[in-house]
Amino acid sequence: MIRLILERRYFSSGTNGTLSLNGKEICKTIELPWRQNQRSISCIPEGSYRIRKRFSKKFKWHFEVLNVRNRQLILLHPANDALKELNGCIAPVMTHTGEGKGIQSRCALGQLKDKIDPFLEQGFVVELIIKARD
Repeated sequence: MIRLILERRYFSSGTNGTLSLNGKEICKTIELPWRQNQRSISCIPEGSYRIRKRFSKKFKWHFEVLNVRNRQLILLHPANDALKELNGCIAPVMTHTGEGKGIQSRCALGQLKDKIDPFLEQGFVVELIIKARD
């Protein structure tokens, strides 16, 4: 099993995180603020989730976060402003520019794909562990 760790910091207008694999940072992340896991307006709860590859016309190849309580279609996809572009999903970014904001999201998603696609293609289970940052 491969474990991605997402460590979050919560703010009133967004959630910023750092995504790492084996102790090495892959990218930063942005999400909506925590609003009790309410659909479309909140980031998802802390916990452990499986990740799978997914394709859509809008985002091309990206990732889906599976088995989120009371939620569906939670994706890891490009976005640079959580409040304007996310409905509960997680966006990888290269650099944070504010609360729930970042830049170079497509580049960050590319880095993430480069790291975890080989594991998924070999049949490994990829687990995303989300926790608060100390």
